[in-house]
Amino acid sequence: MTTTFDAPEEFASTALKGFAAIYSRYVRHVKGGVVRATKVPKGKVSVVIGGGSGHYPAFAGYVGPGLADAAVAGDVFASPSTAAVARVCRLADQGGGILLGFGNYAGDVLNFGVAAERLRAEGIDVRIVPVTDDVASAPAETAAKRRGIAGDLMVFKIAGAAAEAGLDLDEVERLTRHANERTVSFGVAFKGCTLPGASSPLFTVPKGQMALGLGIHGEPGISEEDIASATDLAALLVDKLLPERPAGTKRAGVVLNGLGATKYEELFVLWTAVAARLEAAGLESVLPEAGEFVTSLDMQGCSLTLLWLDDELEPLWTAACDTPVLRRGATFTTEPAMDALDDENTLANFAEASDVSRADGKCVAGVIEKIALTLKDAEEELGRIDAVAGDGDHGQGMRRGSAAALDAARGAVAVGAGAASVLAVAGDAWADRAGGTSGAIWGLLLRAWSNAFSDTAAIEKHAVVSGARLALDGVTRLGRARPGDKTLVDALVPFVETLEKEAAAGKSLFEAWSAAADAAKAAADATARLAPKLGRARPLAEKSIGHPDAGAVSLALVSRVAGTYIANRKG
Repeated sequence: MTTTFDAPEEFASTALKGFAAIYSRYVRHVKGGVVRATKVPKGKVSVVIGGGSGHYPAFAGYVGPGLADAAVAGDVFASPSTAAVARVCRLADQGGGILLGFGNYAGDVLNFGVAAERLRAEGIDVRIVPVTDDVASAPAETAAKRRGIAGDLMVFKIAGAAAEAGLDLDEVERLTRHANERTVSFGVAFKGCTLPGASSPLFTVPKGQMALGLGIHGEPGISEEDIASATDLAALLVDKLLPERPAGTKRAGVVLNGLGATKYEELFVLWTAVAARLEAAGLESVLPEAGEFVTSLDMQGCSLTLLWLDDELEPLWTAACDTPVLRRGATFTTEPAMDALDDENTLANFAEASDVSRADGKCVAGVIEKIALTLKDAEEELGRIDAVAGDGDHGQGMRRGSAAALDAARGAVAVGAGAASVLAVAGDAWADRAGGTSGAIWGLLLRAWSNAFSDTAAIEKHAVVSGARLALDGVTRLGRARPGDKTLVDALVPFVETLEKEAAAGKSLFEAWSAAADAAKAAADATARLAPKLGRARPLAEKSIGHPDAGAVSLALVSRVAGTYIANRKG
């Protein structure tokens, strides 16, 4: 288990600081990530990558000449926030545009996607490429739904080499997508991983067996088999990937990846069998790598990744690079970067607020306080629900996010902000601290809702109701979830629709909200019958059936708590 830390909540940020201090010739530490410590030519395409922590050397270990220009790091197994992605991208931008690379997980897709929208609005050309290499998570005909695992290294290596060669953003994006389409992985686990501060692993594997098709965020495998010999395991790994070999392909880049607690010597033993199996299939291994490249804390297991090489990809796979984890080819001539990095958040400048809106801002902060206290008490239960088919971090993320939102709301109130500003900064703080899918969604939800309020007028019933609709529209547009997907949206839709219906019928705000909260609770309970269609739980749909969705449960819980606060005010 993960044992070396002071405070579990600070594990990821402290680890990033330590990494940056040790590898200071490669990286400079910034808030939420790292950027290159060496000068980068003006006009170069910037390759910015990222994801949750707990996967070292992914992603910060890939930063350096020939590979990435910057990496964004979220909390353990949680996507970095929209604000963090945008902040690191701005620091890495050299004027040639940005290629954003990340694993295909709902939280990353949402946070990196929203960040890209914000950056484009600022005039920065940003392209996004989610990595989709895990063959266990979806069939070939729906490959776009696959997760990104150790194929991250290979896809990002192609992107980095293309950018280092001076190609423009269109070409870098095209080659990165091409590499992603020709990259496949499959993994097995012998033992689950344990989050810092947790007393037990996120999943267990029966003694003498291995889990096939594991996820790198602590998701269980899709099936279990008896532990195999090195020869039989090599056959299993290789044979899962060969059916997707493009016709005529004779050469492949190969990565045999350890997941965190598998000894290098074991990988070397396994490699002898993998190499023989590939050779028997008529495949030549080009610059193969064996080691830890995308880990899962202390998970015991391994994965095999193949990049089907062609005349375009092979020179980029073999091109020189110099990073903490991967060094090959000629030595780069570099100079230290001397520019100052202003990566700290500046204090928000709030619009002038009326007395009535400042009073309503205090009420908004009061609602958030009740929510934060409730989510703190519910952390363990929400984590338990999430762990059925996910990574068990939902309760932790909701507690962290709501606590950060409360701090931000109190700070805004203290300087006289109005209701709209208080809710907006609370949403941004929630997303920035919680990270992951739920953090991004709650940040979107609260900020969108704030657009129905103002810093001058009082909050009236119609503003609350129209804000709920804005929140729903924002979440469904950017989060892409729909009713029936087994997500927070399954509870949010009936909440908003009921709120609108009851308010239109002349009910008071409290009465309308109470009915809406009841509808959300019933809908959240009903998600137990559904199979997930999005997110990390999708490959484990059967395990999820019979258990409600954690996001829907927390939405219903928050709506009930907010309703009790509203009950004490004039409806």
